[in-house]
Amino acid sequence: MAEFLFSPAAQAVIWTAVLVVLIVVGIYFVLGFRRWQQDDRVSANELLTEFRNLRDSGRVSRAEFKNIKSVLGAKLQDELGSDEMDNSG
Repeated sequence: MAEFLFSPAAQAVIWTAVLVVLIVVGIYFVLGFRRWQQDDRVSANELLTEFRNLRDSGRVSRAEFKNIKSVLGAKLQDELGSDEMDNSG
């Protein structure tokens, strides 16, 4: 029986099984990491509120806030568009 495990065919099956297990474990960790990263994202709306507070406190100028608002406004539109697509589908 032990001799069979050292045959080329048995070795190929064993190493293929090991490789499949490693790939499955790797996919599991990558998907978990990506899910964790998505949970930590701050929305454009939250960022805009924070920058508005900075502007109100005088730490960010009106010109800087206007520039930030234009950039985050586009991202906010993207977020709203993706939310609408998620809710309609």
